[in-house]
Amino acid sequence: MSDSHDSFPFSAATLLAQAHGAIDPATDAVVPPIHVATTYLRGADNSYPSGRVYSRADNPTYLPAEQVLKALEQGEDALLFASGMAAACTVFQALAPGDRVIAPTVMYWALRNWLQQFAAQWGLELTFVDTSDVNQVKAALAQGPTRLVWLETPGNPLWTVSDIAEISQLAKQHGALVAVDSTCATPLLTQPLKLGADIVMHSATKYLNGHSDVISGALVTAKNDAFWQQIRTLRGQLGAVPSPHDAAQLLRGMRTMHLRVREACNNALYIADRLQRHRAVKQVLYPGLPDDSGHAVAKKQMHGGFGGMLSVRFRGGAKVAIHVAANTKLWKRATSLGGVESLIEHRASIEGEGTPCPDDLLRLSCGIEQRDELLADLLQALESAPA
Repeated sequence: MSDSHDSFPFSAATLLAQAHGAIDPATDAVVPPIHVATTYLRGADNSYPSGRVYSRADNPTYLPAEQVLKALEQGEDALLFASGMAAACTVFQALAPGDRVIAPTVMYWALRNWLQQFAAQWGLELTFVDTSDVNQVKAALAQGPTRLVWLETPGNPLWTVSDIAEISQLAKQHGALVAVDSTCATPLLTQPLKLGADIVMHSATKYLNGHSDVISGALVTAKNDAFWQQIRTLRGQLGAVPSPHDAAQLLRGMRTMHLRVREACNNALYIADRLQRHRAVKQVLYPGLPDDSGHAVAKKQMHGGFGGMLSVRFRGGAKVAIHVAANTKLWKRATSLGGVESLIEHRASIEGEGTPCPDDLLRLSCGIEQRDELLADLLQALESAPA
């Protein structure tokens, strides 16, 4: 990526490494300071010269990370949140009762569950469709006025791919906004706003931070409009903000994101390619594989890699999947993704009743370890699996 980035005309790698050129003007420090103050001084005229009132709504420690994200996504504004869920939920809470929302059948399970509960309470009309099929989205849009189309691509945990550009064009014809959960693609692989989306969401806990030690979320908007201002207002009213220390820690993690994501992508493609040939494997779900159903669209809208996430389905069913997860030595059995360490999880057990996730599936988050060792660890666990 070599486009101009919001007055920092260098590559994404350089932008990240230098944190958008952030230098503390008070001390010339190359690392921005952490501001822990909760309140700000009024001027003699009773105004707030700094533009800040109270840290429930904003904190200057957020700005460096927000500026980096705004530049990477090439949007007009960015906001940090206390978590990815806080960021996503705020978008829906900015809608009005009676608004119609289209969402994918394959998406982050916690958000899907929250939507099913919140939509009824708030009066949103919710329609789930397979957004990897543009015709299903088109048919859903034709059913009636729609306020928002929510996409997640690649979609966790089946890694389905939705065509952001085509769906955004369709949505605009119907007067609908498009928001994209791009957590697993990261701004380095996909830039939804350039493809026509209105808002992009990241669970910054994952690849943006990348060290499994910060909970945070982020939104970036194509336009600083009235809907965005409603989101900003809600963030302050709800106090859905990260701590200053988490914001600083997030920026630190982002400075090496280009290195981590590149290695995770390379590891995922290598492991996906090798595992799909194994006799015990029924299917490998990874958009980087040429025969994957989403490969053509992924190749069109993902640049520099196909992500560090894949899922594997086993011929022996759930008993084999659970055995493999229980017998790896390098792969850690834990929820989450996008860290430097490789994680493995039996998602159907986590998601429970109603999940679209098959019980023969393991979700793999590839870290930055040596790929041959990661593959060997999976293979040794498979060798002792029940027939």
